[in-house]
Amino acid sequence: MTSRTARARAPRIPLSRERVLHAAVTFADENGLEALSMRKLGEAVGVEAMSLYTHVANKDDLLDGMIDMVFSEIDLPSGEDGWKTAMRQRAISVRRVLSRHRWAIGLMESRTSPGPATLRHHDAVIGCLRDAGFSIELAAHAYSVLDSYIYGFALQERGLPFNTPAESSALAHAMLARLPADDYPHLAEFTLRHVLQAGYDYGNEYGFGLDLILDGLEGAYKAA
Repeated sequence: MTSRTARARAPRIPLSRERVLHAAVTFADENGLEALSMRKLGEAVGVEAMSLYTHVANKDDLLDGMIDMVFSEIDLPSGEDGWKTAMRQRAISVRRVLSRHRWAIGLMESRTSPGPATLRHHDAVIGCLRDAGFSIELAAHAYSVLDSYIYGFALQERGLPFNTPAESSALAHAMLARLPADDYPHLAEFTLRHVLQAGYDYGNEYGFGLDLILDGLEGAYKAA
């Protein structure tokens, strides 16, 4: 039996909601969310677009499911090592997941029909803070400021015109060549003495800002 014949006789993987959502997430990762359509998704899984509606009701249902899959990849916080460690690990996990799914940042909190993974994530974050002794009000403040920073940083990273330290260095050199140092002395100094130093990586700023927020929350927690 030839390999071509074997492939032809191989059982077809049945279509399911999970398979459709996984294919949609993969497509968005590779091509961007704006390129996703039911027709193209159908082509990706090898069916006519109409067949997809057996597993997703419409485009909104598809997006809800995709975001829920993204949330399912984020590590749930555990208070075993303390709320501060848990919130830091959760924030790092969110950024890591968003770096894999750069299209998701604008949708993470916009869906009005959140799935089980999304709800489980939010419940775990609030539960970790409440179990540590945070009041409802302080837990709300903590969640808001953390997510504003996490999503804001991810959004800013997505918009940067470079993806690697080497690209960052090349861009900084090009910009520096066009900037009269006498007119912009502080910007020139910042570029020369910080951005162009060996080992510079904009992503390293994330941990510094995150720790500032967590230290501030710790102060508010102790003062409450």
